[in-house]
Amino acid sequence: MAALPEKATHRQTRTFNQQLALRAIYDGGRISRADVARLTGLTRTSVSALVGDLMELGLVAEVGRGPSRGGKNPILLSIATDGRHILGLDLGEDDFRGAVVNLRGEILASHSTPLSGKDGRSALDLLLSLIDQLRRRATSPILGIGIGTPGVIDSRTGTVRWAVNLDWADLPLGPLVADRFGLPTVVANDSQASALAELTFAGRQRPTNLVVVRVSRGIGAGIILDGRLFQGDGAGAGEIGHTIAVPDGERCRCGSVGCLETVASLGAMVRLAGQVAPEVRDEETLLRAAAGGDERVRNVVSDAGRLLGRGIGGLIGALNINRVILVGPAVALGELWLEAVRETACLSALPLLARDTRIELGNAQDDVVLGASALLMTHELGLSLVR
Repeated sequence: MAALPEKATHRQTRTFNQQLALRAIYDGGRISRADVARLTGLTRTSVSALVGDLMELGLVAEVGRGPSRGGKNPILLSIATDGRHILGLDLGEDDFRGAVVNLRGEILASHSTPLSGKDGRSALDLLLSLIDQLRRRATSPILGIGIGTPGVIDSRTGTVRWAVNLDWADLPLGPLVADRFGLPTVVANDSQASALAELTFAGRQRPTNLVVVRVSRGIGAGIILDGRLFQGDGAGAGEIGHTIAVPDGERCRCGSVGCLETVASLGAMVRLAGQVAPEVRDEETLLRAAAGGDERVRNVVSDAGRLLGRGIGGLIGALNINRVILVGPAVALGELWLEAVRETACLSALPLLARDTRIELGNAQDDVVLGASALLMTHELGLSLVR
């Protein structure tokens, strides 16, 4: 018989209740102590004590008075936006980007450095140098470090199981960074981080279920189930970029042939458009040619969108999630690309399910930096966004 969990200690109960109150205040924007008690089920006495602790920690502030409901005007509470700062990082394909982020997801300072073909130890040294620079630009106590990177990432242990572009395998990146800087550190797959950014900082009601598909030089999906990030048994949930889309296609960097990433990623679009329009050499020229009405390039973009839509149709059928958001640099392709994705996704899924599914454009940039910051907040402040 499996061992039963031990009874929670008084300290554990208080920490849980403190996180519960903090979540209510964070989501509420400007909220009274009475409303915190109502939303959490805690007594008003308990809420008053917990709020006092949170104010002493610099995480919550009083921000004025609300309308009266028959008595005194209640004092309103809000998250202290700059009570803590977070260092959020995006280990992209071409460069490493980082930012100092506050508790509301506002970027206060940023810096990037070219990867220039570095991998292995040299890429790790580049990351450590970037964190050093960012740390000096924070003006409030640092809550911790959040890192988003392409690859299969076990965010529970902070281990990079496989990041082919960085030549990292079974690298305990989180513990290495935490030991170096003495700060809590979390690591997530970049697409999963994008989903957390949408869940935490998008400025709308938190969805119960959501798929966020990130399209850049690679393709991946972050999946939100029951209001929390789902990572799968092996931490690889959402790796749709390495499912086979064209059986006799190009060899992928993962070693397989015909992966979705080889035909539908932004990098693939640049390569394929360059074959019919030699002036397309990079992402910027691709975007310019598509926006300028070059039919050769627009056909490449639409074809890529349809292939991506087929993959998303599979997600709709498997998960029956009604909301899909596209993020990453490819979002700049706009309605031309979006309509191709939408049309094919709906044709590739059971009509009953596709009919209720909304596919829309999200952020073109900073989604990974913000998502990695959101993951750090989850771990350190107990916002319960990860299972």
